[in-house]
Amino acid sequence: MEVSSYEKSYQEIKDTPLAIFVFEEDFSNLKYADAFAEKLNKVLSAENFKGKEDTLIKVPLLEDDAVRTFYVVGLGKKDKASFDDYRRASAILIKRLKKDKVPFAHIYAGEIIDYKKSKAITEGLILGHYSFDKYKSKKEEESFSVERVSIYRGYEEGIKVGRVLAQAQNYARDLVNEPGNVINPITLAEIAQNLAREYGLECKVYDEKQIQEMGMHALWSVGKGSATPPRFIHLTYRPQGEPKDRIAIVGKGLTFDSGGLNIKTGDYMRTMKMDKSGACAVLGIMKALAELKPQIEVHGIIGAAENMPSGSAYRPDDIIKTMSGKTIEVDNTDAEGRITLADALWYASSLKPSHIIDMATLTGACIVALGEYTAGLFTNDDNFGDRLLEMSRETGERLWKLPMDDKKLREKLKKSDADIVNTAGRYGGAITAAMFLEEFVGEGIKWVHLDIAGPAYFKEEFGYYSKGATGFGVRTCLEYILSLDKGT
Repeated sequence: MEVSSYEKSYQEIKDTPLAIFVFEEDFSNLKYADAFAEKLNKVLSAENFKGKEDTLIKVPLLEDDAVRTFYVVGLGKKDKASFDDYRRASAILIKRLKKDKVPFAHIYAGEIIDYKKSKAITEGLILGHYSFDKYKSKKEEESFSVERVSIYRGYEEGIKVGRVLAQAQNYARDLVNEPGNVINPITLAEIAQNLAREYGLECKVYDEKQIQEMGMHALWSVGKGSATPPRFIHLTYRPQGEPKDRIAIVGKGLTFDSGGLNIKTGDYMRTMKMDKSGACAVLGIMKALAELKPQIEVHGIIGAAENMPSGSAYRPDDIIKTMSGKTIEVDNTDAEGRITLADALWYASSLKPSHIIDMATLTGACIVALGEYTAGLFTNDDNFGDRLLEMSRETGERLWKLPMDDKKLREKLKKSDADIVNTAGRYGGAITAAMFLEEFVGEGIKWVHLDIAGPAYFKEEFGYYSKGATGFGVRTCLEYILSLDKGT
């Protein structure tokens, strides 16, 4: 779908459906529809349409035996409207245009649409247009694609960046939605290599022998129970000229998680194809960086494994030596993500970045604490964490900071025959998981851990999300990288 800008009056575009964004009980934007404004106001009043957020009404009006079609979309209260309100309104609109099989439409969202509003509207259109139906033999309305949407006086740079960010998120969604029989550690590595070739990135893939030779026995232990061996993936984006900064993005890449010998029940094993969400977000981010070309060096790190039960699987009570030299005692094989991330974080630290962000569908405890729509944020640097929180308020990817200063909780990780144990009991489980990860972050490196277990995958459709993978974290991380490039 193409998103563009236009500057014509309504009289010049009236043969095309027009969407008008309005605020709650403030329909002044209807004036753009010229002679139709009064009729629209009367219909909205008759239908008791108030312009509340996440609402839409279709209004066909007759003029000279021709039907003019309007879509009026609510943004909520004007003084409280956020960029995410524009994003959701655009998504609701594009879903209705798909349903109505409208190939081309215009949007009027006001006389002044700046960079950020243009970006948000574009993101909402592209994210809302997404569907994953490649395995359906009978495709119904999902197969219809809206060809083009034009935004009145849209800011071209905002449209461009919004398109890249949303397409990167959709790319990650596609990968997460693929089942475990399609994407495993080997095929995920091949996808990374293909991405690197297409977009001019550097890519190194380490096989199971090299993983062991490098001392990544944590990653190896988690993956050795599967018939498909693990892979370690290192993608690099290097800008032309001297980079302004160097950061690393680390993603958990469990292509399927059965729980291992501490096997999950059927209900909890279902949808575990989404346990690679962090890794897929990394791939989406690297794709976007190659298109946007910020002056920041970025390393994308993925430890890919399949956690399966077998005679060769790792066991409770096993003690594993990690790449860092620290040892881990295994309490529960279903707490495998943090074990794979131990080696990935240490490897990332060896690259001497100033900042590391890791993303992982790590704990059910985080979903219990925050619900399924918010990711937990943990950090060793409050300024860094607060910066990402600020970004998330614009992107609509909800984050909430959880504490890392409970010494008694941290002590529980040390009650082990090894340097550290991989679980520390039920209570505070998301926090102790983050504390575990911090043990493998190099000294002096600013680090944020995002526990995306809740918002990585939804079982119902809403806003700009369809059922399934969300690609959560892609846009927030990219906005942070872009802010480093701009020095803001």
